[in-house]
Amino acid sequence: MIQSVSPVKKLKGSITPPPDKSISQRAAIFALLHDGISEIKNYSPAQDPQSTLACVEDLGAVVTINEDKVTVKGKGRDGLAEPKDALDCGNSGTAMRLLSGVLTGSGVSAKMIGDASLCSRTMTRIIKPLEQMGAHILARNGGYAPLYVNRLDPLKPMDYELPIASAQLKSCILLAGLFGEEPTRVIETVPSRDHTERLLGLEVVEEVGKKIISASLKDEIPNQSYTIPGDFSAAAFWLVAGCIVPDSEIRLEGTGLNPTRNALLHLLHEMGADITIENERMEGAEPVGDIIVKSSELRAINIPQQMIPNCIDELPILAVAMTFASGISVISGAEELRHKETDRIMAIAEMLGATGVNFTEKEDGLEIQGNPEFSFGSATFKSFDDHRIAMASAILALKGSSESQILDADCAAVSYPGFWKDLTSLASC
Repeated sequence: MIQSVSPVKKLKGSITPPPDKSISQRAAIFALLHDGISEIKNYSPAQDPQSTLACVEDLGAVVTINEDKVTVKGKGRDGLAEPKDALDCGNSGTAMRLLSGVLTGSGVSAKMIGDASLCSRTMTRIIKPLEQMGAHILARNGGYAPLYVNRLDPLKPMDYELPIASAQLKSCILLAGLFGEEPTRVIETVPSRDHTERLLGLEVVEEVGKKIISASLKDEIPNQSYTIPGDFSAAAFWLVAGCIVPDSEIRLEGTGLNPTRNALLHLLHEMGADITIENERMEGAEPVGDIIVKSSELRAINIPQQMIPNCIDELPILAVAMTFASGISVISGAEELRHKETDRIMAIAEMLGATGVNFTEKEDGLEIQGNPEFSFGSATFKSFDDHRIAMASAILALKGSSESQILDADCAAVSYPGFWKDLTSLASC
């Protein structure tokens, strides 16, 4: 699909971001492991969470869908079924990595497959520690899906220090550890998303410069009946759009405010963004609030490397904010971007280059010469079949002087099926 985006003079209105993908997928997997019935409200309709839900069903859960409410009758840790066919994870790295941990812990054997994009992403980082725990994993070229996961020997609990800040790797090891008689401990030196330990109620011990999370059979799997918050990563596009489009005011209702996810809020504040939060509350184990953003004069920022894991998914849209901030902004220490749905550093460079932005691409990031008065006519943007690049390009296109085109724009549905509808709503105020 080729999507046309016209420039706008202002954006105004109130929208509710789509349900959080990361939490939706975890809720489905944890509901599978809970011995009982969970009612998950506001479950994400996006492709990734739906792929996870199908995998959970293939592992024995009884899933009933009623509009945006999903009811899951879980099997408990000792009741998982061996799937009749391959577990199809679609485009979801979260599904493949977390369910690999579940398969390793439970001893259930399965083949795991995905789409072309997922099969191009290495699984080496989970394969090595899972094999230390007793798994036997066959992978294409030693590190790529399809994966064949089984475990013939008893599970081996372990202490594992994360080599990188990765919530998927952390969650994978903890989920395997839930099946062990003795605790498996994951040691984290750089914070990553903490949805897994929050939603499972796992023991977390803070030491100097470290966080230690433990999981074992002694941990009861809680009922997963709660409302999924709005996805902060989806809200991020409107936060930046509200800042850079003149005479704008956007209200984002029911947005997740998990402190391990919302570094973009702090970075935009530091850049001078006019952002306020109202009606803060808790939905289950997660903080939620309504975010209001207004047009702002932005200044450049140098992102501290320790904050990169907390805003890794928001870097494409943050690059758009940097384009219209006064001064030179720097993204560094973000090599992980090259291993997402596409090489996102390359894709961001292509996006900026299509409009004539002054920038320098580096191996681990970018330097962007921002200018509040930057202007361009029109552009043709490649999405590289990456949802975040497609949506970031759309926000950038709003600042052109004539209509721009985004190629393969339908990939936005991977995380935000209603993105184009919401854009039209805010632009037609």
